[in-house]
Amino acid sequence: MLLNLAIQDFAVVDHLEIDLYDGMTCITGETGAGKSIMLDALGLCVGDRADSRAIRPGASRTDISACFDVSRNTRAQIWLTERDLLEATGECILRRTITAEGRSRAYINGTPATLSDCADLGQLLVDIHSQHAHQSLLRRPTQRSLLDTYASAQSLIVQVSELAQRWRVLQEEHARLSGKTAESDARKELLTYQIAELETTNPQTGELAELESRHRLLSNAAFIIDAANEIANGCESQRDALAKLVTLANDDRMTSDATINLRELMQSALIQVDEAQAETVRFAASVELDPAGLRETEERLTALHDLARKHRVSAESLPELLATLQAELNSLTGGSEHLEALAGQLEETAVDWRRQAEQLSGRRHDAASDLGTRVMDRLAGLAMGKCVFEVALIPFSDTRPDPRGAEDVEFLIATNPGAAPGPLNKVASGGELSRISLALQVIAADTATSPTIIFDEVDVGIGGGVAEAVGELLQQLGTRSQVLAVTHQPQVAAKGHHHLLVTKEGEDTVHSLLTTLEGKARVEEIGRMLGGAKLTGNTLAHAQEMLNGA
Repeated sequence: MLLNLAIQDFAVVDHLEIDLYDGMTCITGETGAGKSIMLDALGLCVGDRADSRAIRPGASRTDISACFDVSRNTRAQIWLTERDLLEATGECILRRTITAEGRSRAYINGTPATLSDCADLGQLLVDIHSQHAHQSLLRRPTQRSLLDTYASAQSLIVQVSELAQRWRVLQEEHARLSGKTAESDARKELLTYQIAELETTNPQTGELAELESRHRLLSNAAFIIDAANEIANGCESQRDALAKLVTLANDDRMTSDATINLRELMQSALIQVDEAQAETVRFAASVELDPAGLRETEERLTALHDLARKHRVSAESLPELLATLQAELNSLTGGSEHLEALAGQLEETAVDWRRQAEQLSGRRHDAASDLGTRVMDRLAGLAMGKCVFEVALIPFSDTRPDPRGAEDVEFLIATNPGAAPGPLNKVASGGELSRISLALQVIAADTATSPTIIFDEVDVGIGGGVAEAVGELLQQLGTRSQVLAVTHQPQVAAKGHHHLLVTKEGEDTVHSLLTTLEGKARVEEIGRMLGGAKLTGNTLAHAQEMLNGA
């Protein structure tokens, strides 16, 4: 459960730290005092998106941390252990910082974490029901999600969705390969012609560089032979002169320490000239005049460059172009074996989907009946005992795999005896919709595994005996889970095991204050909620009576 919440420079809160306990805790205060700020801050710790505008004016950053006791939360312990984040104390601290520049940081037990990790862990720690939940209740996706959650079918709906998505991908691929449109036929005809032309030329990888090197050699053969012979002759004549110089350098009369380096250089030069002459002779012997080979090489180069210009690619990339065109043609024509394999995969995936969808439908049918009964039981205590609530399963006319399953879900209600149940958005009024939403949320919370459940003004639009019934529902939940309830209803606030008051102070600089109420202070707050700012003896007596009855 949530043990402690610390908030620094968030909205109108400069600093707040509150210890929380088990049971039901009510949070009250005037409209605009900041009752929901504490819950908004907690939402940031469990993965909500950050907004730098939430930082208190004048502050450079906001810092929020929430400490949870996970010593009896097995699922959270497993999650933390798998990531080596479990503390021996049995506590888990989620921390979030947001700077005025918009940078955000999240931490789990002091270790940097992603928002996705915080959200995943947060689902195991806290379940938040907002005051606007009844608005989304009008949408079928929300209704379907509520039923699937109640049916504990989350894993099944994931499998059904993944299989339907896989079937659609396979079906699109099969249609693309087997399609016979005029456009694909024309493209296949063009590809066939281009591939035949390229295969006739048959460009090879690395061929161009070899051809260009051979062309340079053959086109300059006469010059190369003449130049090589002249170099060889020059080396020979220079060798004779250099040999005489070496003989002079090696004369005994020239022998001294000062001429050692000179003699070595002269000898080395003579060796180099000998090697150059021998290398030139060998090179000249390897070059031949080959007009036919030159003509053949030029024709091959011309064919490659003409083909490259035609396809607007470089001559070096012609082999790669051929492979690409062949792959495209194969993908368009598709061998019969490939198409048969795809057809088999399509059928196999459809069979798997139908099997999972049937299981999901069975879960939904069982849960729909039970959920409808439980909702009507709850609505009876909310002054809607004569209404009829049904969960309708509407089969899809298209039998192809659908990520939603084999049917859609719609909540129907009849608020008048004898009337046929109809969709919520056409039958229920705003107040009735709020009570239906509250009944669903309480039932969902009743089956939830989160140890902390938060209700943010879900009792809006109700009062009197209905509000008292709501308070009793939340109080019952508080006997087995930690419940935090932001409320404007004195009947609800009186049912709480603990009571927190939020007030706003200041004129130029506004601050929200949080106070724990007990004894006389709590009686006065319940009285204020009953009768306004002016408290009378009768109001206070009524408030005390409500607290005594709770």
